[in-house]
Amino acid sequence: MAQDLDVVRHELSRRVTALRARSARPAELAVAVDEIRDIADRAGLAPAVTVALVIAAALARGERSAIVQSWLPLLDDAVQTRRRDRAACDAFAGMCAVRLGG
Repeated sequence: MAQDLDVVRHELSRRVTALRARSARPAELAVAVDEIRDIADRAGLAPAVTVALVIAAALARGERSAIVQSWLPLLDDAVQTRRRDRAACDAFAGMCAVRLGG
């Protein structure tokens, strides 16, 4: 099971890195982030789901791609964390709020 999660984490991290390497339009970012969220959800990576939902909401509100791009490292951190509990989700949601306000 842990090895399977490592494979999923690696794939999600690869996808986040690919997004960071290019300037995608908001619609493209939304699709890519939704795919990441879906994979993370199926794997039980709740903190990554949380961050992906925050990014999706920001895109839906009309946030610019450049701002959202700055949140992608946080999405990668959420993918890589070994914690999957509610407190971890809350912590990552708080980090998103700080970045939004900062």
